[in-house]
Order: sequence, then structure tokens, then C-alpha cells
Amino acid sequence: MQFGVSAPFRGPLAQPESIRRIAEKAEACGFGYLTVSDHIVIPKTVEPNYPYSDTGRFTWLDIGGTDCMEQFTLMAWLAAATSKIRILSSVIVIPHRSPLFMAKSLATMDVLSGGRIAVGVGAGWMREEFEALGVPDFDARGRVTNEYIDAMKAAWTQEAPAYSGEFVEFSEIETDPRPVQTPHPPIWIGGESLPAMRRVVSHGDGWYPFGSNPKFRMDTVAAYTTRRDRMFALAEEAGRDPASITLSYNCAFHNEAEQQRQDGTRLSFTGTPEQRAADIKAFGDAGISMMVLNLTANEESAMLDRMEAFSKEVMPLVG
Repeated sequence: MQFGVSAPFRGPLAQPESIRRIAEKAEACGFGYLTVSDHIVIPKTVEPNYPYSDTGRFTWLDIGGTDCMEQFTLMAWLAAATSKIRILSSVIVIPHRSPLFMAKSLATMDVLSGGRIAVGVGAGWMREEFEALGVPDFDARGRVTNEYIDAMKAAWTQEAPAYSGEFVEFSEIETDPRPVQTPHPPIWIGGESLPAMRRVVSHGDGWYPFGSNPKFRMDTVAAYTTRRDRMFALAEEAGRDPASITLSYNCAFHNEAEQQRQDGTRLSFTGTPEQRAADIKAFGDAGISMMVLNLTANEESAMLDRMEAFSKEVMPLVG
């Protein structure tokens, strides 16, 4: 099992030296991934459509503060500030940027980092941000996402890159440098819905769900495996070997203090090191090979301490 931790990209720790020290600490503690989230602008008014809260309210607006660093810039900076840890976009809202820009930028990062880029992708959820950016229509985001991924793959892998689709068209171009990783950096599809799982099967190298989506909550092994098996069935229907799909998982509710579900049972990934390690092993037995854990804090020293404690108290118990 490999573990990931989120790099600060907003709030009080989104300062160069804090980000650097946290990235260096993550690498020294044996974490395999640094993740970077994605928003370009935050509209002042957002309809309650956020997938990862029970009310649909966008939590940033509730707690105040809408600052955020640009994802691709921060990924490149983190790649330069580290030497071993992989950098994961968590996730790119694919319709927000030109596919040729993304292909070129990600390939450049992959070259400069020595092949340490992993590409988490999603279709997006915030209509207001789509409208502010002037990108393709929000209601077409699923088709746009699939097409842009195909276009990026063409730019990375074709000897004479060309693509013709509904939303993007190009030919007679060169796209060097190509990524170090072949055929391209791994593409992990974020999302828990049926369309997202279909996208995993048709376009992804891996599945990267969040366990905290109220509509598809996967905070138990049983709930996770039920959803995983639904995605595996889609793969088999499409003639794809489910074993070819890498399984990763984002655990935003990880906590050192024990938390309870509404039914009074302990929430997975909360509690003592032994309890959390047992949960991680159980999800690993379900096929997950990488897990991103919530180890964030508003103070740098607190976040550094949380990462170190996890590496010393939980990682050795997982094995």
C-alpha cells in the first residue's frame, strides 16, 4: 500500500516555504504521492451542488476564504522541490483547459520530474466556474472530458498527432517532448457515479473515488466492494479485464480521534493507529494499492507532526 497526502494549495499554509517543508517531510516520511486540487476561480455564489457534503453546500464558502493556487503551476513547483515522491492531480477538471495545453504541460512536468506525474481527472461539478471561464457548456462536460482525454492521448502517443472531434480538432502539429512514462502518465478517473465508472472503463488506467460522497458513500469495505464490483461488471461487459484497472482511494475523513457513524459504529480510518491500520489492510485486501489520507492542518507544525505520526505509528502496522 502506498499513501498520499495533500499539498497545501489554499489557506494559511499556501506559502512557498511551508509548501516546500511539507513536501520534503512527506517524501522523508515515505509517502508515495503529493496531491494537488483544482479550481481556477471561485464564484461568490455557488448553487448547492457540491458532491462531497450532505447539504450540497460548497464547504469553502461555509468556512470562509476562496483563495487557491493554480494546479498545474503548483504541480510543476512541487516536482522541482522533491526528488522521489509522485505528484498527483486530484483532480484536474478536464473541461477547464485546452487538451493540447494539458498534454504539453503534463508531458513537460513528466520530463522534468523524471516520470513522477500521475493524472487524476474529473468532469467537474461547479456550473458557475464553467461559465466564468468561458469553457464548453457545463451540460456537455461528460462528452468534453472523454474527448479531451482522447485528444491528450493522441498528443502523447501518436507519431503524427491528429484528432477530430466535436470539441477539439488538430493535425499537422508536433507535440514533443513526449512524457517519460509510456505510453503516457497514468490516468486515474475520479468520481463515484455510473458515468464516472464508465469513464474508468473506457478511458482510464485507474479508479480514484472519494469515500465521502453522500450519494455513494464508501466508508466501509462492504460499501466499497459493492461499488467496485459494479465498475468491474461494466469492464467485463466492455471486454476489459478488471485486473487492468488500478484501484486507489481518497479518504478525506481520516482522523486520529475516533469518529462515529449515525448508527453509532466507529467510522473507518478513525481512532487508534491499530484501528486505522486494520482498516487500511481491509481496504488493501479489496484491491486498493494507493490511499490518500487527510493529514492537513492549519498550522505547519501540526501538519508536519500528523505526517510523522502516521509514518511512525500506522505505516509499520500496515506492512
